[in-house]
Amino acid sequence: MKNYELVLHRVEADLAAGRLRIGGRLPGERTLAEQLGISRPSVREAVRVLEAMGVVRTATGSGPEAGAVIVAEPVSPLTAVLRLHLATNHLPMGDVVQTRLLLESWAAREAAGRELGADELKVAEELLDRMDDAGLSPEEFHLLDAEFHVALSGLAGNVLIAAVMTSLRSAIHGYVLAAVPNLPDWEAVAVGLRGEHRGILAAVRGGEPERAASLVTAHIRGFYQAAQLAPFGGNAGTAEAEDHGRADDQVE
Repeated sequence: MKNYELVLHRVEADLAAGRLRIGGRLPGERTLAEQLGISRPSVREAVRVLEAMGVVRTATGSGPEAGAVIVAEPVSPLTAVLRLHLATNHLPMGDVVQTRLLLESWAAREAAGRELGADELKVAEELLDRMDDAGLSPEEFHLLDAEFHVALSGLAGNVLIAAVMTSLRSAIHGYVLAAVPNLPDWEAVAVGLRGEHRGILAAVRGGEPERAASLVTAHIRGFYQAAQLAPFGGNAGTAEAEDHGRADDQVE
């Protein structure tokens, strides 16, 4: 069980036992981390999943409204599926990639069509800045990479898309990291991924929907091509080559 899943199970158990109710507040981040024996980042990740599912609402600060407040019970079939199935590493790799292509291209297109403020773009930009650290290990880089793609999808403004991408984060990180040994030159690949990330975010920021969708599609498929992974259906190989070529031309 992932550390953040411990928090999800704890919330469900407390709701079922009546220790938590709608309108109640989750224990603080430090308290939960100590009670469950996990790190505070794991608690934060769990709270993000719960917020994406619409189970809690969070507010920053130190006043009476700060923290995570329960606004719904995670009892619907959809949230159960998201929690128990999508947030695992046991999904077929090809299915994960196809789902990413579908969701992320749509999300990038939608995000680029919205008027986004600096605050909305801040999280994605900070993640890219952190990925610029040349001393990151492949695992550290790809943890930030998966987080960036979740943040990027969240810019579309669709809560359900954000929830699915949040739940898929673990599966995405798992298969991407497993592909690293297949890469002939990880440092060169990392430089390329950084540039592609910047290009995608620039297209979103610049209000270029089709460019943003094309770049994120080429970015996902291009990594598969570089890692020499098996095609995942249809004419994927041809599409990968074509889209990757377009991305090379477009990313600045």
